[in-house]
Amino acid sequence: MSEQGKPVNGLMQMIASLNDVKSYQELHWEGSYQDYLNIVSKNPKVADTAFKRIYDMILSYGFEEYTEYKKKIVHYKFFEDPIENGKDALYGLDLPLMKLVNAFRSAAMRYGTEKRILLLHGPVGGAKSTIARLLKKGLEAYSKRPDGALYTYSWVKGNFDDRNMIFGSSAEIPCPMHEEPLHLIPIELRDKILAELNKGLQPEQRIILQGDLCPSCRYIYRELSKLYDGDWSKVIEHIKVRRMILSEKDRVGIGTFQPKDEKNQDSTELTGDINYRKIAEYGSDSDPRAFNFDGEFNIANRGLIEFIEVLKLDVAFLYDLLGASQEHKVKPKKFAQTDIDEVIIGHTNEAEYNKLLSNEYMEALRDRTVKIDIPYITKLSEEVKVYQKDYGPNRVSGKHIAPHTIEMAAMWAILTRLEEPKKANLTLMQKLKLYDGKSLPGFTEDNVKELRKEGKREGLEGISPRYIQDKISNALVSDVGGGCVNPFMVINELESGLRHHSMIKSDEQRKKFLEMLTVVKEEYEDIVKNEVQRAISADEEAISRLCSNYIDNLKAYTQREKVKNPYTGQNEEPDERLMRSIEEKIDIPESRKDDFRREIMNYIGALSLEGKKFSYRTNERLHKALELKLFEDQKDSIKLTSLVSSVIDKDTQEKIDVVKSRLIKNYGYCETCSTDVLNFVASIFARGDIREKRSQN
Repeated sequence: MSEQGKPVNGLMQMIASLNDVKSYQELHWEGSYQDYLNIVSKNPKVADTAFKRIYDMILSYGFEEYTEYKKKIVHYKFFEDPIENGKDALYGLDLPLMKLVNAFRSAAMRYGTEKRILLLHGPVGGAKSTIARLLKKGLEAYSKRPDGALYTYSWVKGNFDDRNMIFGSSAEIPCPMHEEPLHLIPIELRDKILAELNKGLQPEQRIILQGDLCPSCRYIYRELSKLYDGDWSKVIEHIKVRRMILSEKDRVGIGTFQPKDEKNQDSTELTGDINYRKIAEYGSDSDPRAFNFDGEFNIANRGLIEFIEVLKLDVAFLYDLLGASQEHKVKPKKFAQTDIDEVIIGHTNEAEYNKLLSNEYMEALRDRTVKIDIPYITKLSEEVKVYQKDYGPNRVSGKHIAPHTIEMAAMWAILTRLEEPKKANLTLMQKLKLYDGKSLPGFTEDNVKELRKEGKREGLEGISPRYIQDKISNALVSDVGGGCVNPFMVINELESGLRHHSMIKSDEQRKKFLEMLTVVKEEYEDIVKNEVQRAISADEEAISRLCSNYIDNLKAYTQREKVKNPYTGQNEEPDERLMRSIEEKIDIPESRKDDFRREIMNYIGALSLEGKKFSYRTNERLHKALELKLFEDQKDSIKLTSLVSSVIDKDTQEKIDVVKSRLIKNYGYCETCSTDVLNFVASIFARGDIREKRSQN
């Protein structure tokens, strides 16, 4: 064998060893009707309704409960997309998803929602399609698991003399609608059989059997019953039960319908059509064996059907939809109404939904619809996750995305979706921070809850995540930035795109969005100034010495004692200038200094009683004040403002290199963006110095 052939043989062996034959055999199990009855008696879940199956599937992945603004919220882990490792994971939508799962639960318990169309309603790019895709994907995976197993059947000719051509030229005829095998139990016997199967089961575990055989199976059942003089046991000998795997690609149990233009819409796409090739074999176009029960409603039986842009359907289609939702029946051409059991889920945007509300002919559809709003995310940390999924280190190669780049883009997106707060003392940026779980002085959970209630339209308008993704992509492929994408590159892309944005309705709205970009730039300035300050003042020993000096003076001040000068050995008054220079960094006014100092001493005393040692790291406010004080002391020695000039001495350059290394190590910057951010912050301080000199003159 050639050298070239060796790795191929190795790959063949590898594929063969990884191929799970046992699993395949389990998923393609076949057996008799008696075998299936044994399975049902041991595991009644196999005969669950479509709504019960989808609800159990979601619960099977687990859930977590948490409280937000004094309201209990359930986070269902299924919507993290465990099937494809988070590929279609949803963020920031726990509340609307909880409403959706509650609708599934109500339908599973047969409280009435099973007779409704579930309509996902919201702005474009708001994850409606992703939710539907996740549910379809989840059902496919669940049907392959033992706890999600379901079964259907085929009619098998066997060795009997088929003089009446019941089977035609076929040796085996699968049920075209993948029906539940229990439908083969005669209706007059069902109550007794179900009573036996449900004996000892809890109400939510009991099998509920509704509906009759499809026209094709009904015909074969009737003809075989005639042949065997009504002997049901002989009829059932022609039944082969098999495991059913839901699959959208194979058109088994999962259907998708997308409206076309009005001239090309045909209701047979939903309910099936005549098979003209078989008319010659069976002699009539009203023979069910000459009909293809392959419309989307037919093939989605036992599972789920998704209607894309459902409200764009032609009125003729809506009649089919009404019957399918309320009566769980569809009407194929030339045949009686046929029973179905499936979840009907559609999605639409607001413009189409408003048309529905204004159309009096659509009243019946509105009455059979459960609307679930799927808004844009209004929580910054959750919006950031959406873009990190697409532009994380594992997805982007060859380019570094500077810290806060994605965060600033997400921040702007959230601002465009929020309504202006009615409280005069609250800015839109502060509202964003409150929604993200940050605390602001004077605002409680009740205040935030009230803000949420005030925002009737929040999340239903604003900038779509798709626009943000497009502009981040533009920045990534541009030649600017030298291998690194920074926030200003993305902000510039966002700004330039607004000139031609198709979703912006007026110049006033465009102007408002541009002003929000300015607010985001200001926020970014504050963030990076703080990071650079912390990088400059990240000398742990220096902070510790400063803290020790402050506490010594604080202790002496509160206890009315003197402080020993370590250099002269003399006892001196507490250094008021030092203490105030630290306290002013966190805006402690002169009138409140005594309260703050007692608060710190009481905190130290409480730790001491617990046997714990005080550290500046345990008090966030003091830690921040010490960092800012140290930064102020070291700023001049590093000469940060000299970065904007072209001449830097060796000693200063070494200090700047130390700061850059801290930015890279502690904050995720690269060589390029750490230099850029230092230059940017240096220019801010340079502007500040110029303004200060002008004010002095």
